[in-house]
Amino acid sequence: MPKIVFIEPQAPNLHIFSQFPLPRLGALILGTMMKARGWEVEVYVEDIRKVDFEDIAEADLVGISTITSTAPRAYAIADRVRGMGIPVLMGGPHVTFLAEEALEHADYVVRGEGEKALAAFIDAWEGGRDFADIPNLSRKVDGQVVHSPMLPQEKDLDAVPYPDFSLLKRDPTRRKFHPPIPVQTSRGCPFDCSFCSVTGMFGKKYRFRSTENIIGELRRYDRRGNSIFFYDDNFTANRERTKELLQAMIRERFKFQWTTQVRADVARDIELVRLMKKAGCHTVYIGFESVNPRSLDAMKKKQTVADLVHAAKVLRKNGIHIHGMFVLGFDEDDWESVKKMLRFAKKAKLSTTQFLILTPLPGSEFYEKMESEHRLKFHDWALYDAHHVVFQPARFSLFDLQRAQMFCHRHFYSLKQTVGKLLAREWISVAVAHYARRLNRTWTKRNRTFLRVVELLKPRPGSRVSVDYREEVKLDR
Repeated sequence: MPKIVFIEPQAPNLHIFSQFPLPRLGALILGTMMKARGWEVEVYVEDIRKVDFEDIAEADLVGISTITSTAPRAYAIADRVRGMGIPVLMGGPHVTFLAEEALEHADYVVRGEGEKALAAFIDAWEGGRDFADIPNLSRKVDGQVVHSPMLPQEKDLDAVPYPDFSLLKRDPTRRKFHPPIPVQTSRGCPFDCSFCSVTGMFGKKYRFRSTENIIGELRRYDRRGNSIFFYDDNFTANRERTKELLQAMIRERFKFQWTTQVRADVARDIELVRLMKKAGCHTVYIGFESVNPRSLDAMKKKQTVADLVHAAKVLRKNGIHIHGMFVLGFDEDDWESVKKMLRFAKKAKLSTTQFLILTPLPGSEFYEKMESEHRLKFHDWALYDAHHVVFQPARFSLFDLQRAQMFCHRHFYSLKQTVGKLLAREWISVAVAHYARRLNRTWTKRNRTFLRVVELLKPRPGSRVSVDYREEVKLDR
């Protein structure tokens, strides 16, 4: 029986979800496909269990999936595996856009969605045929990189198998931990925000699984104590379709709670919000991004500040927790917009937040802009995690933008704010706040060298990108 090992490398730095590992579905779905073909399959998600290279030595093929921030670790693993004489196939968003870079470390790269491409690749592998006609494949032929044409996006998502989580390698020494179970009901997004690479990977057209197919998978996880995370980039993209799914979930009387990602415009449909709550929705993750109208326009978010205010009010009124995500560093941002953003997060009484640094991810319009304007200051992909500033902002120094992000987290998760949540008996928010304060301290210690470097790059006082941080004291007035 041939053996294939899939690997999802670990992120190199701390972030707010570091203690809550959630496997991406790509490797698990591909592993499930390979198991059905009769291969022996193992899946390593390094946030859950480190790779065992002695185990990998028995593999016939290794597949590695990577996002941008995990690329250095992915390449290191690939180099070691190839050094063992085992072919490496890479996939994921980062290598989809930078296949030539990846081929310095891997034998093959699958660009875009991998299900049909991997099936065709394995057909050729098992038949001893050439890979010339494999769609979405990049490889080197006589030292030259060759890219096969891309297939159209998969239309029938019901054809994608349910992921087999038994393939996931667990750490026997780790405390028993039950992370949320990831489920994806759709792919694609038509909004095409300037800083997002989703459309480059999954296209601009929404594609949905059928309600029957989704319910069939959810029945597998229907146990009290389970938590589902719907991985969709916008779970409520098609409201009528979402209502149909929610009504089916309500009829099933599922015991689990669930969380998902939505846009602020979900609050325009009160019936939809109420159905979400009735179906077991506990928390929604919303990309508020900014309360600066000029920044919202520049990023092509297609939402207004009024939409954000309305969403926070409606969701809280209906008993749904909100994890708000904000992005700092657009060319239209300045210290005043940072202060307004933090004030909004507090006033809206969001359960939890992330204040992220705008990051030019390969495959996004913003990356192309920063590269063409020679504003990329660091090229270490490990820093491209939305917690390190890697480009030259227009109205901040690198150091000031980094401090702005740290400052927002420190103030939102302050003891004063936590006491207010404690009095309101928001126990999960209190726990997250305690964890976030500890995480901020640990992150700062681990990144002392990086912080010192960006501080040394700070322009002289009086320059256009200099920010006076003495204004920080005015924030809570």
